[in-house]
Amino acid sequence: MKYATALVALAGVVSAREIPVYSMKMAKREVPQEHSHEAILRATNTALQLNNPLEIQDTVFGLLGVKAAAEGAPNVQNLDCLQQIIADQAFTNAKAAGDLEGQINAILFRALERNTGSVGLASVLCVGVDAVNPEIAALTQHQDPASPEASGNAALELEVAKQLASIGADPLLALQSATFAPGELGDPTAQGNTCNDADDAVGCIISLNLLTPAVAEADIQAAVADIAVVGGAAAAGNADTACAAAPATAPAADAAAADASAGASAGAAEEATATASVNVQSFTGALGGAAPPVISSASERPFSVEGSTFLNEGAAIQRSCSVQKNACSNAANSGQIEGGTAQCEAQQQACEAASNAKVRRFAKARRQAALDFGACGSPAIQFAVGLDGRKEASFQSANNADFNHGSALNIKIISDFTCSRLASSCKASEETVQACEAASAAAQAASGQAAADAFNSALGVSV
Repeated sequence: MKYATALVALAGVVSAREIPVYSMKMAKREVPQEHSHEAILRATNTALQLNNPLEIQDTVFGLLGVKAAAEGAPNVQNLDCLQQIIADQAFTNAKAAGDLEGQINAILFRALERNTGSVGLASVLCVGVDAVNPEIAALTQHQDPASPEASGNAALELEVAKQLASIGADPLLALQSATFAPGELGDPTAQGNTCNDADDAVGCIISLNLLTPAVAEADIQAAVADIAVVGGAAAAGNADTACAAAPATAPAADAAAADASAGASAGAAEEATATASVNVQSFTGALGGAAPPVISSASERPFSVEGSTFLNEGAAIQRSCSVQKNACSNAANSGQIEGGTAQCEAQQQACEAASNAKVRRFAKARRQAALDFGACGSPAIQFAVGLDGRKEASFQSANNADFNHGSALNIKIISDFTCSRLASSCKASEETVQACEAASAAAQAASGQAAADAFNSALGVSV
């Protein structure tokens, strides 16, 4: 049974980029499939490059055999663990930046099948390298579906779903990590049922309807029924303290357009909390039918879509947009509407962009309202030419009254000083100090204006 039409396409939530050119002397192996989940590779690579101490060239090398992988990761000693190392570093970077999308894709990347030498040959597991993040440590990779080891793929997909649920993401995204249908053992072409297209931003395994999960949606819903988000880690049945994380987001340009189009439609329903039954789905596009309501209520899992419940609004809205896309695709395939299914994909992206833009606006407002800077004002950092008379651009606090420090070329000097001042003379809350330290780490993963923006955005402040 194929699930491709029931999945959330990730192409709309990653930025398009050129895949770096790399040179590899390939040994004879199964026909390449390392680009089959291209959207996941691209998003994970974006997170990896924020802080890449091992100078790994690209995430794609984590899905190749050891000999080929060595050319893209010369500083990694245990290449059997390269996929885990990439996922772990990408997750760390995304978590520091407050980027749920990056964390989701790092989890999915860790579970992707690696290339092997022939149909039915399992890939070597990682041994001897421990992942820092428990969400990554809990996972391994899918195995060739024709191999005996493929019997563990179902359990892996359920574990992926649990880890996604633990960070506040839609657990059904675990199906995105699934692999192909089994190939024929002894196939002289070594082709199996694979595909490989670096130019397919969605992922050819999805575009060509080749994705073959080992579990069903109902299995996932049952597996995550008791998982809540508590302090960033999985726990059972404690939804009262669940963190409402922001959903995987669309590209900045799409989100900006969604901000403009949402406009006045963002009324009282957008500000609704789980204290009343309110529809918080604000998207009005209706190609093939309207997006189903996302009902916010006072239940332990406060958001629901057609009977499925979620811990956070973003995951519920993702489901609503996906259901609408499926209905649109069915209508297009049956001839009820003209124009093909591409317009359904575009509508889904617009639906997610509109809703995610709204969530980001309110998340920022919540951060600003929640963070207590104590006796001090805004800790925002500016990046400009001429600070302290410098000819080059540098960093400095925009609020010299409370954070009086000279300019610096390295944002770490200013951000660390700011966090220290918040903890001491400002007497800010512990939550604020921790948020500042996370903001400082996020800023150090970027440079120039992007570093200042990362710091300020994490704290919900601006210059």
